[in-house]
Amino acid sequence: MKLKQYQVDAFASRAFEGNPAAVCPLDGWLDDALLQAIAEENNLSETAFFVATGEGFALRWFTPVAEVDLCGHATLASAHVIFEIMGHAKPVITFATRSGDLRVQRQGSLLEMDFPSTPAAPCAIPAALLAGLGRQPLEVLAADDYLAIFASEAEIRTIRPDPGCLSQLDRRGVIVSAPGIEVDFVSRFFAPKYGILEDPVTGSAHCVLTPYWAGRLGRNTLSARQVSKRGGNLGCSLQGDRVLLSGSAITVMETEICFSP
Repeated sequence: MKLKQYQVDAFASRAFEGNPAAVCPLDGWLDDALLQAIAEENNLSETAFFVATGEGFALRWFTPVAEVDLCGHATLASAHVIFEIMGHAKPVITFATRSGDLRVQRQGSLLEMDFPSTPAAPCAIPAALLAGLGRQPLEVLAADDYLAIFASEAEIRTIRPDPGCLSQLDRRGVIVSAPGIEVDFVSRFFAPKYGILEDPVTGSAHCVLTPYWAGRLGRNTLSARQVSKRGGNLGCSLQGDRVLLSGSAITVMETEICFSP
């Protein structure tokens, strides 16, 4: 069996920045164990699989160790493949996912994703989070991930996480964030429980970050940068209970997966 696969750098303006995702178009769904094995073989933070439906595409995301409910950068990468490589003519792509219908549309040179907003609520600070980050945040909130707020971009850049401690937490991962110097806010994201020590650029984390910073800064349109080693920029807009995330993507590899079923 041969499957076409693309590697796309999402939230990137040039190759080898942003967050790489593998994107695998399918004619029909394969066994879940095989999808997970492909994701493990790729060893990227996410591998996306999609199948064309009557109204759009069904989309799923896998880390090297588990399927996840939402992934922003692999959604952006999938839309890039559908628009730029498969020649999709309609202006909007609708993905059916475990997080409901997600829409992606062209906005000039960018792609804009329409995602659910997931505001975080204040919570007690878990001891494993303090040990895992090695420093005291100003406040901690929780949604699907913990959100730890710090005072400065410099603090965010110098955090050295302890994956063993962070793996003990009862949430998917930890977002750390602070006001930015050249953008409205910066962040990093750690999810060692899901095989991701640090994700380069995390769209789903900005579904948490956007409502937080919109409330704190008093405006709904924001600029953001995830300050991982690779780094990536995002445009963020809060629209009621939805978050609009925009970014660009670059195809860096086309290949075939060859195996015996």
